[in-house]
Amino acid sequence: MTVTRFAPSPNGPLHLGHAYAAIIAHDLAKERGGRFLLRVEDIDGPRSRPEFAEAFREDLAWLGLEWEEVPAQSTRLASYEEAAQRLLAEGYLYPCTCTRAEIEAMRPRLGKEGHIYPGTCKGRLLDPEKPAALRLDIDRALNDVGELSWHDELAGEQRADPREFGDVVLVRKDAPASYHLAATLDDAADGITLVTRGMDLFPATHIHRLLQALLGLPVPTWHHHKLLFDESGRKLAKRRGSKGLSDLRAEGIDGKALATDLRAGRFPAGISLDPS
Repeated sequence: MTVTRFAPSPNGPLHLGHAYAAIIAHDLAKERGGRFLLRVEDIDGPRSRPEFAEAFREDLAWLGLEWEEVPAQSTRLASYEEAAQRLLAEGYLYPCTCTRAEIEAMRPRLGKEGHIYPGTCKGRLLDPEKPAALRLDIDRALNDVGELSWHDELAGEQRADPREFGDVVLVRKDAPASYHLAATLDDAADGITLVTRGMDLFPATHIHRLLQALLGLPVPTWHHHKLLFDESGRKLAKRRGSKGLSDLRAEGIDGKALATDLRAGRFPAGISLDPS
């Protein structure tokens, strides 16, 4: 059975890009006689607000979607801790006390590799009093698991190549888990068989496939769809103030008619599908 999910973070209102993503996940599940789940990813500290989560439910109903809601991330902290401690005990994680400012200061010296964390804290004695994140030792992990692949319904078979990201953070200093760790564990726990999300998250799948191998988790299929862009050619985003679905609801827009238009590729003025 196909099981998909829509997993928004309640740190701002949903916009048309979210609506498009939710509709794709919903329709793929329903077309295949499967299940469409809503999972609220609410571990972003004080930025996660319950009123946004409630608005998400109203937005999905307004669009005419039907879903099952699964426990929010804030109820799953023990599973993140357990997985992180396992990876740490097996030598795949190491603590990192570098601040964002320190990492940014390194970049000019690293040339074209400046986007990759250079492993400054790996094997170094650290001050136990300083806050530390936990990073994944990519090289060690890949040496142990060997070659990996994953399948995208649109892009086909992919060889997992997470080295381009360097040693990513799996446990943040200010949160119980990074997106990489939490989403991978949650998708396994929820029985997700088809991960639908935007093309902007395509690269992250290389990391998630590696985590599945390290933790012995089931491997779903992925479906990375195109994104919606505004008139300036930028993807719709909360941080840019893209117009919220709640605003459209308040204006009296017909949500089901909007969903029908989005399915047909008819977008409101100023909104377009990524042509690439």
